[in-house]
Amino acid sequence: MRMVFIGPPGAGKGTQAALLIQRYGLVHLSTGDMLRAARDAQTEIGKLADRYMSAGQLVPDDIILAIVKERLAAADCRTGYLLDGFPRTLAQAEALDRMLAETGEPLDVVLELRVPDEELFRRLSGRGRSDDKPEVIRQRLVAYRQQTEPLLDYYQQRRLLKTIDGMGTVEEIFQRIQQVVDSLGDRAGRHRK
Repeated sequence: MRMVFIGPPGAGKGTQAALLIQRYGLVHLSTGDMLRAARDAQTEIGKLADRYMSAGQLVPDDIILAIVKERLAAADCRTGYLLDGFPRTLAQAEALDRMLAETGEPLDVVLELRVPDEELFRRLSGRGRSDDKPEVIRQRLVAYRQQTEPLLDYYQQRRLLKTIDGMGTVEEIFQRIQQVVDSLGDRAGRHRK
């Protein structure tokens, strides 16, 4: 099962991703983790990424894509993976699709965890972290919506998007996710070699 997991800050994506990984034996691929691993391994692409990271700049798409491509080629990804935090932009989504088309292993599903803004605001402001001030939360949610809306349309047109109601208990939300993923089991199995 090859999937992308999308959700705004405060949606509970981290909690649900951990459950998904455990339940379906997926490899959790977070771009942040991949960038740090490439940097720590001192690969050529990792050294290049480190120049941007050390300067506090965003790592350019071509470098991120090269790191993702390198990681997806690893043996542990053959049984399935969950991409978390990538793609973030339409350009990244299109590049990912081209890359996966080359290997003949397209995505099986894109899960969107949807939670109303008022609830996100309530959850985030209740965490008490320094980056959870009201104005910062608003900025993060606006940025998420601006970046993500085009992605949702893109994946909807490709019939890959499945929207999950992110309201309720952790267990209730995970049951909804499981229903969607389990219903894809046959389709995902056919994609595998």
